[in-house]
Amino acid sequence: MSRSDPAVSRSRGLIVPPEPLGDQPYRITFVCTGNICRSPMAEAITRSLATSTVLGDGTTLADHLEVRSAGTGPWHEGEPMHALAQVSLARGGYPNHRHVAHQIVSAELGDIELMIALDRRHQQTLRSLGADPERLALLRAFDPAAGAAADVPDPYYGDDAVFDDCRDMIAAGCAGLIASLASHSDTLWAA
Repeated sequence: MSRSDPAVSRSRGLIVPPEPLGDQPYRITFVCTGNICRSPMAEAITRSLATSTVLGDGTTLADHLEVRSAGTGPWHEGEPMHALAQVSLARGGYPNHRHVAHQIVSAELGDIELMIALDRRHQQTLRSLGADPERLALLRAFDPAAGAAADVPDPYYGDDAVFDDCRDMIAAGCAGLIASLASHSDTLWAA
């Protein structure tokens, strides 16, 4: 299967390729504005949850994923995660996550199974870069409790409480994503 093969199906927001990935990782990229708050939090939370999710074959979900994050613009390229985001992750019990901000570019899009936008503006920007709409989802689509709330608000100018609220919204979406990936593990990585 080609990484850029558009013949995929959707299941609860998850992209399921027509053929199993085998030993290849399922590549997920979370995208926000500057890649220093929301998307690196989603990356860290997803990695943590995937590490603790044991599959039927005894491997962990993390063994089958490549999780990254990126921003839609260059404003923070090369910078670490926002300090309040890092502290919020620690308060939430997530491991320290070394991070360097990165802007997503069109050339990367074909190698990603699932791009997860943190809000609708990011989703639109990804579409304008040429992202396949079938490989694009909003994070809160994986959280059944989110209802019609599609966006994770930007905490950039907020305090600890704002970052913790943001982290909790992200964690709920990531938990739904992990559950969906785990439920499709036989399809995604069948031998």
